[in-house]
Amino acid sequence: MPQIVVLPHATLCPEGAVIDAQKGKTVCDTLLAHDIEIEHACEKSCACTTCHVVVREGFNSLNEAQEKEEDLLDMAWGLEAQSRLSCQAVVGDEDLVIEIPKYTINQVSENH
Repeated sequence: MPQIVVLPHATLCPEGAVIDAQKGKTVCDTLLAHDIEIEHACEKSCACTTCHVVVREGFNSLNEAQEKEEDLLDMAWGLEAQSRLSCQAVVGDEDLVIEIPKYTINQVSENH
């Protein structure tokens, strides 16, 4: 069973976490099932960027991003080459190390 290592996030997961993941489930659903309340404003329908994560290890084991996800990611705060929307990233065979960005686009707009 693959694991997801969640790097520490000040509010969502201050200590970080190591959780068992089920192959075929999304990263978002896996985080939520383990009480890591990642934001998902569009209810996981690939219509926003609030569930954006950066995959530090295991990126190539995830399913390939579709064009709609890639277009949305262009608007994500803190976009990196290994960014994914966690609602679209399906766990494969390998362990993952993910970082939840400090902000989402919703939080950035609320603070300005």
